Amino acid sequence: MPRYFTRSFTLSQETHYNRAKMSLQQALSWYSSFQRHGRYRPSMELQAAVRSELQTLKGALDKLERKVICIAAFGLVSRGKSAVLNGLLGEKVLDTGPIHGVTKYPKSIHWAIADKVQIELIDTPGLDEIDGQMRATMAREVAYQADLILFIVAGDITRTEYEALCELRAYQKPLLLVFNKTDLYPDCDREIIYQQLQQLGTGKEEDKKLQALLSPQEIVMTAAAPAPFPVRVEWPDGRVSQEWETPDPQIDPLREKILEILNREGRTLLALNALVQGREAEKKLAGKTVELRQKEAEETIWSYAKYKALAVALNPIPILDVIVGTLADLALIRALARLYGFPMTSYEAGKVWRKILLSSGSLLLGELGSSFLLGIGKTTAVGGLEGSATLTTWLSAATIQGGLAGYGAYAVGKVAQRYLEAGCTWGEAGPNTVIAEILSRVEPNAIVYRLRNEIGLHL
Repeated sequence: MPRYFTRSFTLSQETHYNRAKMSLQQALSWYSSFQRHGRYRPSMELQAAVRSELQTLKGALDKLERKVICIAAFGLVSRGKSAVLNGLLGEKVLDTGPIHGVTKYPKSIHWAIADKVQIELIDTPGLDEIDGQMRATMAREVAYQADLILFIVAGDITRTEYEALCELRAYQKPLLLVFNKTDLYPDCDREIIYQQLQQLGTGKEEDKKLQALLSPQEIVMTAAAPAPFPVRVEWPDGRVSQEWETPDPQIDPLREKILEILNREGRTLLALNALVQGREAEKKLAGKTVELRQKEAEETIWSYAKYKALAVALNPIPILDVIVGTLADLALIRALARLYGFPMTSYEAGKVWRKILLSSGSLLLGELGSSFLLGIGKTTAVGGLEGSATLTTWLSAATIQGGLAGYGAYAVGKVAQRYLEAGCTWGEAGPNTVIAEILSRVEPNAIVYRLRNEIGLHL
């Protein structure tokens, strides 16, 4: 009998879930407002370019709000993927058979076993089937949506299976390695294979990373569709016959492991997956926006650079140069943020502010340097000299300082472009910020704990 959820979700799981939900809602609010309002309305080209990213954001939020946890089964042909899922369901819903490639396309089935979340089981075609490129593409799309992956083998892992495992690692999803069809192996052989699976990929440095994600606790042994065996039957009249009996499926270890994971960290898995999808969508959205508005951005940056250079060159008071230059840089950043429609979060604001301080410092050094080299500054030139010497000195100082100011504005503008693009995923409720929060608080016994470095590489 299946064991249902016996513990309520922890407070930390609820916090993770709510933070992820708030992050995606904020992102959708930002970008939906950008689509509707603002001085710089998006062109038809830009609207079309970012439509898929907005749909991805909406889909991630919808899945999160409906509390749908997706568990996807992967493996080569004839490893028993459909049989394993049928065993979990307790009935034969998915077609199985001795012919390779019974599953032609991904199939989704609702697993009614939990009242806290909805569970969706996804069956996929074999990764090594004929015409497998198209099916591999579908498998990658399924892996992107999955919150938990079941990789099903039936004995020693082949090179193809090992490569498929390495590819699935790239999705930063928790994974259970299911050793199916254990009924076909004697106890001694079964133990040897299990030990080999535990030592998976210990030869190379990159293999050790894979092994770290597949500890013995994530390897489960099953016999989802045990083979029938002959039984000798002796009848009362003395006749002796042979019949075939099919043992009950041995699926409880896998069911128990899945329910243990969902009890302990189900909503955390759901939150992380939604945030990763949201992060990737926001990155693509920001990148496309920056690319399609590159010409307008360059014009804006050059315009502010010229105005800042002119203002600094004409102004005779050094301290006012710094103040005017700083205000011009801030106005430039605001103009770029409005152009792109990106929010100015504390992440990029802090990065760009350091660049502004560097620009202001360079401008002040320029004032001092021109005064030292020329023996006089703009202020003195205006008030202390006469004739052509005054004009020459003033023009020399103004040219140096105006050039420094213009270059500083251009540098600030280019830095602002980069951090506005990257900063959309940070900020107080940005997906990267919330992902970092969750990963810093997961317990060491959680399956996602071993994923923290994998996901963290993208922060």
